[in-house]
Parts: sequence; C-alpha cells; structure tokens
Amino acid sequence: MATAAAAPNERDAMRRAITLASRGLGFTSPNPIVGCVILDAHGRTVGEGWHKRAGGPHAEIHALAEAGDDARGGTAVITLEPCNHTGRTGPCAQALIDAGIARVVYAVADPHPSAQGGAATLTAAGIDVVSGLLAEEAAAGNAAWLTSVRCGRPHVHWKYAATLDGRIAAADGTSRWITSAESRADVHRLRAESDAVIVGSGTARADNPHLAVRGISGVVQPLRVVVDTNATAVTPGARVLDDAAPTLIAVAGDADTTALDGRTELVRLPRAADRTGLDIHALLAALHKRDIRSVLLEGGPTLAGAFVAAHAIDKVTGYLAPALLGDGPHALAGAGITTITRALRLTFTDTARLGPDLRITAVPTVAPTAHRES
Repeated sequence: MATAAAAPNERDAMRRAITLASRGLGFTSPNPIVGCVILDAHGRTVGEGWHKRAGGPHAEIHALAEAGDDARGGTAVITLEPCNHTGRTGPCAQALIDAGIARVVYAVADPHPSAQGGAATLTAAGIDVVSGLLAEEAAAGNAAWLTSVRCGRPHVHWKYAATLDGRIAAADGTSRWITSAESRADVHRLRAESDAVIVGSGTARADNPHLAVRGISGVVQPLRVVVDTNATAVTPGARVLDDAAPTLIAVAGDADTTALDGRTELVRLPRAADRTGLDIHALLAALHKRDIRSVLLEGGPTLAGAFVAAHAIDKVTGYLAPALLGDGPHALAGAGITTITRALRLTFTDTARLGPDLRITAVPTVAPTAHRES
C-alpha cells in the first residue's frame, strides 16, 4: 500500500467524494458517512455515490453501479478505506475487485476491527492502493463515527448562543431571542445531523424545550435526552413527551420516577462523584449502547460545565449575537477550571456570518480520549 502523491484529478475527485459523503449526515448512523467517485481509465468521472442510509448499499456500490463497464481499468476515490467484511451488505473491497478497478485512492483507514483490512485485500488482488489523500478533511466530516469507534462513546458537539459578552440570558432570565432567525435555523441543521440532542434539568424547567428538528424535510428525528437527575424537571405535559421524536429521560438510580412512569423511556444512571448530577461517562456509555454515535449538547452552563470537566467535549459551536447584557448567566459554569494553565484550549475550524450573528466553530487542541476507569 502506497502513500505517494495523488494525481490532481484524484485530489479533485476526493474533494467531491467528501462533499458527497456529507449528504449522508443524519441518515447513516451507526455507520460512517462515505463518499466515492469512480474515474475511468482516462481519468474522467463516470460514477458517484455516497452511503445513504444504514443497512443500504455503501458508497462504492452506488458509484460502481453508475459507472458500469466504464469502471474497468479505472480508479476509485473513496473517503474511507473500503470495508472487508460482510454485514448487512457485502464487502466493498471485493466489489471493487469484481468491477475491474485498477487503482484505489482512499483518505482514512478504517479503524473498526470487523471492517478493516480492505486495503490489504485490494493489494493482494494486484490493485494499486494509495492512502491518506485529504485525510484530515475526510476525518473531520466523519468525526462522529471515528470518535465512537476510537473512544467507545458518542461524539459530543456543544452548541450555545450568547451575546458578545458571553451571556446566554438576561439577569431576569429572559433569553428569547438572543440570536437571529438565521442562527436558530442553523441549529436545526445541527440537530438533523445528530443522533441525539441533550439538555439538562435547568433548561427543561426554564424553557420547556421541544428539541425536535423543524423546517427540514425528510430528516430522521434525533433522540431527545433530558438529564433530569432527580426526576423533577420533566413534568406531565412537557413538550419533549410528545410523539414528534423519541425521548429518553436520564435519572439517578435512586430517583423517584412515579410521575414519569409509562410516559417515556427512562434510564437510571449513577450519580456523579460530587452528587450534584449524573456521571457523564455513564450517560455517554448508555447512549453508545443505543447506537447513538453523535450528540448535540444544548444544555445550559451547568450541564456544559459537567461535560467539560469530564473531558467529553469534541466540538464547540458558538452563535454570538452583536449585543451586550452586562449581567446574567454565562455560557459555561462549574467546569472545574481554576487557573489559566488548565484552560481547555481550542482551535478554530470555521467562522461564518448568519444574518447579524457570528457562528464560530472550534475543536479541542488536544483531542479527548476514551474514558478509563481508575
């Protein structure tokens, strides 16, 4: 397997494959998103495909079907190493061999123990294999799935909306609306790309949020998760108890759930060491067991602080409004950071104007790792 430089048309094809892969966001979980472009023997694009839904044909199969006989002697450019196992679909490595592909260029090696090995199978069949092309870009798009495989927990994307001085509400508790309609619509896009949306008891009490995706057709509604440690914040008639999307209420093992019994699914979890909330790692483990691979954390400052303290934040998106309040709650609290040397350092990955607001996206400079019990 080589890591030599790819041809310019292969680089262009990989950029296109990454774009194609993104179309699967919100539909393929617990599988990865994958894009594929087939170039014929003359370097012309003859087939494109992406993984559209879990259990359906993989990206390579869609692209090969579109390419037909033009795939023979050509190149497959793929965002993820072709799978090498039979699950609900057959191995893509063998499909590429059967189609007569002469060269495979992929971005990211498959870390999943049951699926990896496709590159070795292709090489053994005499196919020229190149790895690592635009790997960083492809991995960023597939961050949720890669985090779930490597860390054994869902990828956590914390979103918040605040004024320019970092306030998420005024001193009297009012917060609608700090940011613009454009920013609020973008949040629904983030929800649609996530497997679950999480809020805490403070948000449940103050806002009675609905948490379902609105304004986007054809979406798979994410699981609505409320961290309600003592089972007192979600009351009968709460908007999250309707049938617009599934809901899970996370409570402490000793909580009295009489008021919620039979109304929705409950999961009992251990309390955090300080007894003020739930154990974040236990919560993420429970969600991972439910095939949740990506969560959008929309909770208030206390829940966000608990996730930061647990080293369980993988991505942050802040929507900043051009307004000042001077008082009121901040976006983050109780994160356990008491000195500048312990600050969670981030790297900006994107900035954008949304109406009057500024959207800033960043990831930790040092990536979080899997939780290990001491």
